[in-house]
Amino acid sequence: MNGTQGLFVTGTDTGVGKTVITGALVATLRAEGHHVGVWKPVQTGGLLGDGTTDTELLLKYTGMDSYAEDFTSFTFEAPLAPMLAAKQAGLNITLQDIVDAGASILNRYASVFIEGAGGVAVPITKDAMTTDLIAELQIPVLIVARSGLGTINHTLLTMEYLERRGISILGFILNNGLSAELCLDPSWETNERIIEQYSGIPCLGHFPKLTGEIDSKRLIHAVQATINLSPVRDVLTIHKMEE
Repeated sequence: MNGTQGLFVTGTDTGVGKTVITGALVATLRAEGHHVGVWKPVQTGGLLGDGTTDTELLLKYTGMDSYAEDFTSFTFEAPLAPMLAAKQAGLNITLQDIVDAGASILNRYASVFIEGAGGVAVPITKDAMTTDLIAELQIPVLIVARSGLGTINHTLLTMEYLERRGISILGFILNNGLSAELCLDPSWETNERIIEQYSGIPCLGHFPKLTGEIDSKRLIHAVQATINLSPVRDVLTIHKMEE
């Protein structure tokens, strides 16, 4: 298939902040007038309607007034890898099923931010991992990682795995919000530089820790203050949002 216009947001692990950072980036770009949408191909660990699924949070963070069902293709209740969660639900989905299910979303917007499930080596079907979906979509990747101790190993391994598949990596963002006390972890001051040194891939910034109620306004402010959006804008088809 032809390359998808946009970015695939993956993480070095589950729970590293992909959803909030994806939402923040999309909210900021939409506020600038870019015609950007979101897609969560497969999500697990809850059902639509409880307000806590990734897709529902994405819509909240981006400020998009839409139905979550329109932006996710498969949702499974079990908190397992998508392949296992689907099996437990009695479904056998294929990579082509996922791609076909997302076609309407990809055609609806000038560019789309796609949030993966967990990391790049997560099984999403019986015979496909997240990297297979990225390769099929022919889309560059943005990596979200922790800021603290251990992130060098996790991030470099993720990058190497993607590069072995010939997948383009735009950059990485370190999430400060996962560290309770960054002042007690001196590694966060040097992790960015070391990852860049060994990978040659740029860090686009450190996303700050946010407490309390999170909405699109706060997220936009956080991105504007901490993230270099220029490389992101460069890979998007620039269209002003339709009235």
